[in-house]
Formats: sequence, structure tokens, C-alpha cells
Amino acid sequence: MIKAVIIDDEEESRNTINNILTQYCDYVNIVGQADGVIKGKELILSRQPDIVFLDIQMADGTGFDLLEQLPKVEFRVIFVTAYDQYALKAIKYSALDYILKPIDPRQLIDAVNKFKVLESNFHIMAEQIKTLFGFKSGFEKIALPTSEGLRFVKVDNIIRCESDNNYTNFFLKTGEKILVTKTLKDFEETLSDSNFIRVHQSHLINLTYVERYIKGEGGSVVMSDGSEVEVSRRRKENFLDKMARN
Repeated sequence: MIKAVIIDDEEESRNTINNILTQYCDYVNIVGQADGVIKGKELILSRQPDIVFLDIQMADGTGFDLLEQLPKVEFRVIFVTAYDQYALKAIKYSALDYILKPIDPRQLIDAVNKFKVLESNFHIMAEQIKTLFGFKSGFEKIALPTSEGLRFVKVDNIIRCESDNNYTNFFLKTGEKILVTKTLKDFEETLSDSNFIRVHQSHLINLTYVERYIKGEGGSVVMSDGSEVEVSRRRKENFLDKMARN
């Protein structure tokens, strides 16, 4: 059995999660519930759960606050939250799981089933939590899911990203290429505040590494690694505007 706790200051949300898990996930044993950071911390330390369903905004603090107060995180975190753009960006950077309110039962079930097939790796989880807290210093690293697991890469080392159907190739300053098991669209918004811009349906580039722009209908850019990236006609104006202000 998988031991789970629910930490959320909304009783209705706790009940919804409890009911869905009871009905559809009989391999999950809910060993406790809490309505805030203080009680949630006590619950985690006393029950040692495998999964924590954790709200972000609570009356006495945030889910991030709770995680920071723990000596170590030896459980999988599934955030349950209303739409919070900044918090979601931090979660996406760290490749942690989240479910948006109002809760979709299918999404919750999928998140739990995903836990069943993932090997518990507390070193990787610790890195994810460390990356999560990077939101305080401007997201220094990003967690990239690959077929072999997670890679933690400094954002400043990424030159560009290129779509490969349902995957994305990340090209690094070191010359390394990493195939990531998410689409380019998944990273477009996440990296937008880190000097990245979508210049083509297939290309997301780091403006820091643009060497020159070649005129044309849309034109193209030459990156610091020597690669030439096409700029689509409809994205040209936005790209040139960003470059002028960069």
C-alpha cells in the first residue's frame, strides 16, 4: 500500500481528493489530513508518507514554506492548486507533478499511477525540491525529463531548443544535445522570463547567444554555436523588438 497524506486548507478540496482516491485507487492508504503548514509538517514527520498531496496557498503559509521546514524530503510531492502563474512556473522548472483546482479525477488518478511506475529516488527528489526553491533567485536551473530520468541543467547554459515531434532537443553551451520528453510548447512559457523567445514553430532560442541576424522574409539568426535558426515571418517583428531591447 502507498501511504498518502492530504494537506490543504480547504475542506472541500481535501474531501474531493479523499473520495477520488478511495473510489479509484484502492492501493492508496490515506493516513492523515491537515489544513495548513504547521499541522502538515507535524503530520509528515509522524506518518512518513510516500505521497503528499500539497496545496500551495494556505492560511498559515505556502506549500513551499512547508517543504523548506522539513529536514529532508523522502516522499513524492503532488501539488494541488488553483491557477497561480508564478508558483506553477516554479513547479514546471522543477518537473514536479501538479493538479489544478477544480480537481479533475482523471488527472489525479494519472498522477498517482505515475508514482506507481516511478522508482523512488530521494536524491533526484532532493534536486527537484532544490530547483523548486530556485524561484527565489531567478530560476538558476531547470529539470529536464529524459527517457533515462531527470537532467538538471543551468538555464544560462542553454543556447536553443528545437522541436522534434512530441520531444524537444536542448542544445547546450558545452556542445551537448539533450532529448527531452516534452514538447517545445511546454517550455515556451516556462523559459519566457529567462531571455528565451519562440522565433519559429520549431525553435526557441536564448537571446543571449544570438550572434547575428540575417535579413529575409522572416530571416534567420546565427547562434553562438554556429547553428542557423529560421525566423518565421509572423514572429519576426516580435523577435527584432526583443533584440532591440535586449
